[in-house]
Amino acid sequence: MLDIKDFSFFENQNSFDFKGFLIKTGSYWKWFILGLVVSLVIAHQINIRKQKIYALETTMAIKEQENPLFTSNTSLVFNWGGTSDQVQTIATSIRSRSHNELVVDKIQFYIDYLQEQKYFTKDVYGSTPFVVNIDKSKNQILGVPINIVFISPSVYEIRISFKYNTTPVINYSTNVSDSQSVATGEFVKRFKVGQPVNLPFLNWTLDIKGAPGNYVNEAYIVKMNSFDDVVSNYKNVSVVIDEKAGSIIRLSMQGTNKARIVDYLNETVKMLMKRQLETKNLFAENTIKYIDTTLTLMENSLKVATDDLKDFSKDKNIVEIEKRGETYQGQILELDVAKDVVERKINYYNNLSNYLRSSNDYSRLPAPSVAGIEDGNVIGNVAKLIQLSVRRSEMSYSVKSEVMFNAIDNEITALKKVLLENISAAKASIQFESSQVNGKINQAENKIKRLPEESQDYLKIMRKFNLSNSVIDAYLQKRNEAQIVKAANLSDIQIIDPAKDIGAGLIGPRTGVNYVIAIFAGILIPLLVVFLVFFINNSIQNTDDISSLTSIPLIGVVGLKHTDTNLAVFEKPKSALSESFRAIRSSLQFLYKKQNLMGTKTLMLTSSVSGEGKTFCSINIATVFAMSEKKTVIVGLDLRKPKIFDDFNLKNDSGVVNYLIGQMSLDEIAQKTKIPYLDVITSGPIPPNPSELIMGDSMTDFMHALKEKYDYIILDTPPVGLVTDAVELSAFADVTLYVMRQNFTKKEMVNLLNNRVRRDELNNVSIILNGFENKAKYGAGYGYGYGYGYGAYSNGYHEEDAPKNIFIKLYNQFFKKARRD
Repeated sequence: MLDIKDFSFFENQNSFDFKGFLIKTGSYWKWFILGLVVSLVIAHQINIRKQKIYALETTMAIKEQENPLFTSNTSLVFNWGGTSDQVQTIATSIRSRSHNELVVDKIQFYIDYLQEQKYFTKDVYGSTPFVVNIDKSKNQILGVPINIVFISPSVYEIRISFKYNTTPVINYSTNVSDSQSVATGEFVKRFKVGQPVNLPFLNWTLDIKGAPGNYVNEAYIVKMNSFDDVVSNYKNVSVVIDEKAGSIIRLSMQGTNKARIVDYLNETVKMLMKRQLETKNLFAENTIKYIDTTLTLMENSLKVATDDLKDFSKDKNIVEIEKRGETYQGQILELDVAKDVVERKINYYNNLSNYLRSSNDYSRLPAPSVAGIEDGNVIGNVAKLIQLSVRRSEMSYSVKSEVMFNAIDNEITALKKVLLENISAAKASIQFESSQVNGKINQAENKIKRLPEESQDYLKIMRKFNLSNSVIDAYLQKRNEAQIVKAANLSDIQIIDPAKDIGAGLIGPRTGVNYVIAIFAGILIPLLVVFLVFFINNSIQNTDDISSLTSIPLIGVVGLKHTDTNLAVFEKPKSALSESFRAIRSSLQFLYKKQNLMGTKTLMLTSSVSGEGKTFCSINIATVFAMSEKKTVIVGLDLRKPKIFDDFNLKNDSGVVNYLIGQMSLDEIAQKTKIPYLDVITSGPIPPNPSELIMGDSMTDFMHALKEKYDYIILDTPPVGLVTDAVELSAFADVTLYVMRQNFTKKEMVNLLNNRVRRDELNNVSIILNGFENKAKYGAGYGYGYGYGYGAYSNGYHEEDAPKNIFIKLYNQFFKKARRD
């Protein structure tokens, strides 16, 4: 477990200033408030612009329904297939294009009913006071909004904007798109409710639903969409097969209109029930067609036999002839029927075998029982083959995977092979039965040959007539049975829980979650920004940065100036900025006293690079000394880039350079300023050899001359990080002030200062942090010491007034307690 003491690690790491990061975080507290406000406003705007999303579902069960009229007394046998096969088939059908085309066409979901809201266009299907009944056989405008406004309860106005001289149209009966010439601009026309609209691009009748209501001046939008696009959208309905109960299927949909979802789910189930029942009845329908074809042939045979009997009966004593063969007539009829049954079985097997070898569509096979076949293997395999054939046909609309097609084709091929083997075995058995029947018929025919010739002829005609009549009766019975079975069939799909709007189902937008995310984003994004600023910005940010990088004392902190010139102390002597320079003056006097310096005191100001404010600090430190009635002089020793004269409106025609080369005296180069007791000596013309001039003996003479005339000498020198002039001048200074600027001085430049001090190139160095701006709005006051215990930085502050200080307090308490523990 992490000990609280472990957090002291952060204090000792230069790579991560934990305390500095806390202070920086507190300094940007306004960013956090702004981030929260902005993120919450954005979340609110997103929430009000999003439509509500609903999810509804329906549940159905797949259970094989037994036909109540299908009993053991029924001569026909049908095998409908197992429940497990149907579940997968139905699940596939729901996503198929063929199924969704039927549903979309039935409820005309290619027609959108819309209404403009403040932030979005709302789907108002089911809640409009009207419904449009289109003429599917005629063209309808495609994809263009049709604006409808009710002028009165019985009159409405159509407005359509045509940008081009043609508009797309669609004929929903053929699903063919075309274009229609129109006049550009806005088409406006009024029609009566119930009046047929017959336009080149629109053909419908608008009818009011129920009793007329208060919908006058209400505006609606009707839009016709591409049939194929709508079908593609609804193919994504969610289908879930219950893991625990494999025969249970749940259908669910999401959308912005609950009425549309309810209608589509319920119509989907109704269409499934209808199609499944049609597929289930396909076996019976094929059987009825087979029987009808056979009956046609047998009726022709019966007619021929009837005509032959009439011709034979002319001028003959039929009664006497019939008596002679009466003994054999019943026997031979029974044998003929048995032979016909055997031949029908053999013919069915032969036709089935040829059909299996030559055809790819097996959905039209009749029931084997219609031919008197009672072999359970043959009946079951024929039923499975029909089912697989229907499933493959439906897959062609919804499945694009060759792997799935190959799998079902392999299953059909294997089943065909098994069925052909069943046929071969069954035919061998029937051939034996056929030979026995034929043997008995031969014996009966031999006996009949003993009868007179007329009796033999009569028996031949009666055999044909009786056989045809008997077969017709048998087939008529089977046909009636097949029709009864078909009529009594029930769908294997049962609705357990139909889709219904009961007021629930809302799943989005999740407004609460959006607000929570907004709160986290409002905190994390500013925190990330502070984190990036803290790590990317490698400049000095505060006094803690300085104290962590060097042991050189910090003598004062100077804020931002709010004047046009650098004469901040002189122009606003009572400002907090002026107090900061007075505090620095007090600290300097403490340093001078500690060194037991008497007489003139010399102060040198330098920095790492240009732009850190050493000239600004030089001017204002000199001003506070002069305002205490001490004779003070500012000497511009930045011979390469002179600046100091501009703030006093002085000229730089002559200066230090002229003295050092012996052209002028001290009195000639010293210039009075508007500040009492303060003189300025500018650098003068830029020399070709500034370093050599500073290192010469004349520089020593120049400093002696200044000490004889002034109480305080302020040397404004070049940046020590760029040239070595300040190092050479350090020997003349009693105290050196190194100026650093917030958000400007790079942290690595502090190492340069440390190296200079370590090599004794700079003496008695103290640091000024310039341009310090604290976003916590500190009040007046000061009192923080650094280094030797002297110094205070102005802009001092009341800790309880700034959120930043809360972080400082927490930090200090946290780590002090950790150390104590």
